[in-house]
Amino acid sequence: MEPNEHGMLDVGDGNQVYWEVVGNPDGKPAVFLHGGPGAPSNGARRVLDTEKFRLVIFHQRGCGKSVPHASDPAVDMSLNTTEHLIADMEKLREHLGLEKWLVCGGSWGVTLGVAYALRHPQRVSEMILMSVTLSSARELDWLYKGVSRFFPEAWERFSAHVGNAPDVVRAYAEVMENPDRAVRERAAVEWCRWEDTVLSLEDHGRPNLFSDRASDDVIALVRIIAHYYANLGFVGDLLSDAGKLAGIPGALIHGRRDLSCPADTAYALAQAWPDAELTLVDDSGHKGSPAFAAAMESAVRRFSR
Repeated sequence: MEPNEHGMLDVGDGNQVYWEVVGNPDGKPAVFLHGGPGAPSNGARRVLDTEKFRLVIFHQRGCGKSVPHASDPAVDMSLNTTEHLIADMEKLREHLGLEKWLVCGGSWGVTLGVAYALRHPQRVSEMILMSVTLSSARELDWLYKGVSRFFPEAWERFSAHVGNAPDVVRAYAEVMENPDRAVRERAAVEWCRWEDTVLSLEDHGRPNLFSDRASDDVIALVRIIAHYYANLGFVGDLLSDAGKLAGIPGALIHGRRDLSCPADTAYALAQAWPDAELTLVDDSGHKGSPAFAAAMESAVRRFSR
């Protein structure tokens, strides 16, 4: 689906963010927040009904078509935080002349979406959030250590690559700053191997979601993820503030078999957010399933009216 509009938005700090708009020019405005952080995807076109929505897609700082690209070790990662991304979203909304928009996101996109909605609730009409994570210390400790109880041999390899450092995520973040591309490539491959292993028991979705080739996009992805998660996503305790989302209708869709993002966070968010409705999909993990897609379609129909 070709975009109706697209361009590069100067967001300051020497960064330009790629954006595009697809779907119905007169439809309900919506913005899609990709996961990762640092993993832009065209999957947004399959999430929302483009006959009903005017869908805004953008590549977050440092990844995809946005520049400068985080695969370049000279790029200053201190200029890439959640605060920067929230500000970028507001500049893009204003650039497109939108009063408010539906916020749709998955995985890391949920963290960013909730952080944005807490900062700018008057700019959010509804929210559709998939594979819920709020990037808390508890969740990240699970993903990068606790879940190793299921994959001890894979964990040993992942951890050994950074010398079994006590803070594995921070150690990888430091390696991804190495000026030697070969060093960054090897670390990126090991990181992606771990991420794929955690999702390897799922019945649906592509087997190697994160790839085993250290392309520029993969190097940027790993550098951005490690940078964000070494700093707990640059967010506070989003769950404790979730009650402030009252008045914003929300649909949460989460796979009960998601080992990377256990369902208790989605459940707790739904309990704390008065206007959120949670659907737990029994046969789905992080990568979804036909039943997961059906739950998404139901939420989209509900909010497209």
